[in-house]
Amino acid sequence: MQRVRMSPVQKSGVSEVKDRFLESESCFEPLISGLPDDVALNCLLRLPVEFHSTGRTVCRRWCNLFGNKGRFFTERKEMGFKDPWLFVFSFNKCNGKIQWHVLDLVNLTWHTIPAMPCKEKVCPYSFRCVSVPGDGSVVVFGGVAADGDCPLNLAFKFDMFSDRWIVMKKMITPRTCFASGVIGGKVYMAGGTACNRFELDSVEVMDPKDGVWHPAGNMGTTMTCYDAAVLDGKLFITEGWFWPFYVVPRGQVYDPETNIWEGMEPGLREGWTGSSVVVFGHLFVVSEHERTKLKVYNSSNDTWETVRGATLPEQICKPFVVKGCNDKIYVIGRDLNVAIGFIYQYSTDKRLDFMVQWCVVDGPDGFSNLTPSSAQIVYA
Repeated sequence: MQRVRMSPVQKSGVSEVKDRFLESESCFEPLISGLPDDVALNCLLRLPVEFHSTGRTVCRRWCNLFGNKGRFFTERKEMGFKDPWLFVFSFNKCNGKIQWHVLDLVNLTWHTIPAMPCKEKVCPYSFRCVSVPGDGSVVVFGGVAADGDCPLNLAFKFDMFSDRWIVMKKMITPRTCFASGVIGGKVYMAGGTACNRFELDSVEVMDPKDGVWHPAGNMGTTMTCYDAAVLDGKLFITEGWFWPFYVVPRGQVYDPETNIWEGMEPGLREGWTGSSVVVFGHLFVVSEHERTKLKVYNSSNDTWETVRGATLPEQICKPFVVKGCNDKIYVIGRDLNVAIGFIYQYSTDKRLDFMVQWCVVDGPDGFSNLTPSSAQIVYA
């Protein structure tokens, strides 16, 4: 009888997922007894990362799945998982060491990622961070050397699906205290300060697909950035209030469709007194003033309105950073205590109003000396 070699059959989707975990002819034990491998894998991919070390001890196949976070998140991607993860860029207030911690917003558990491949000792507050929707990554830019005032033009990207940092092409202009935002999948950097504290009016844009920076429309005025937000496809930048509050802060609005900057509405820039977040297509601000209520901007009459509900919980101490996701606001304070604000919208007298309800997730004991510098949400 003639022996015939059969060519391998091309497979895709879930059928490939099962075969990746069949290491050899002798490895036929199921991932979970009594369940098909695709169903079992769907269950295991929901296990919080903090329990992966325990999961690795169950059997060899579980060890292969939980032994590498990059592999774990790649499998989640191929199975269609798109859960939110809160990346917090923090530093130890005792020694200045930069640390990244990730909060699973489904299970409310923490895990860490590798340290950034930054050779220079840098000031944590000198960086800006963004996340690109659908990319599964966090991008970090800027930096200032800890032993001087000269900004850097560093750029790094952390990829969840490989669990590693990638060194990207450097920005055109070294800068710090600048605005950043993602519009249409492209990353924009504007203003800030250069060496010798000179303010900048230049703007750069980068497409994460090729990582190359290009100049964009000039701001028309030099300005540092206190806070920025992307709303209705535009980048809003405010320089913030400064003591002794004699001068009203400036604000600029950039439209990438026209590549033109315009001045910000007076009510918007005067009332922008804290860290902003966009929820339900509206701009909210968590004020820097102690125990102040959340407020929301009403573009129809250029005013700020107080949001019904309690003030920010007392456990959240300054400095804090703010990020939004769907109908929630996340405020990360010292020791990485996290306040979650559930935003509700309702109509009264033909107008739209908002209400917030807060709950607090206490940071682990090991985070007691950490101060947040930035935060981003990644879906994976």
